[in-house]
Amino acid sequence: MSNTENTVFYWGTGRRKTAVARIRIVPGNGKVTINGRSATDYLNHNLAFMAAVTAALETLGLEKEYDLLVNSKGGGLSGQADAIKQGVARALCKLSPDNRKPLKAEGHLSRDPRAKERRKYGLKKARKAPQFSKR
Repeated sequence: MSNTENTVFYWGTGRRKTAVARIRIVPGNGKVTINGRSATDYLNHNLAFMAAVTAALETLGLEKEYDLLVNSKGGGLSGQADAIKQGVARALCKLSPDNRKPLKAEGHLSRDPRAKERRKYGLKKARKAPQFSKR
């Protein structure tokens, strides 16, 4: 625990659908830990989700210089992966203000506003109506 007291770290929070991810960036060798587990194990070895998690670091060429410590909750793996991507980008902006322009150009700082539409009364789902019979 004594080595974490002296290290400098940067926080970032990302959100997507109902998922929320809190990211801490620490100088290291590129290890990603999500909720106490390795990222590949947590994301079920899904390469698309892994690519989303490390996309912001790869944009800046820093994937081997920092470790990611992630606390993620809510939603599914897809929403959590995109929330982690946004949180990493926000933390990298705190690391250096010069990082903002390339991250913004790649779209890593934008929050995806799409969420599940609420169910309306009289319908089975948000838009699906019961079968209509004319006679």
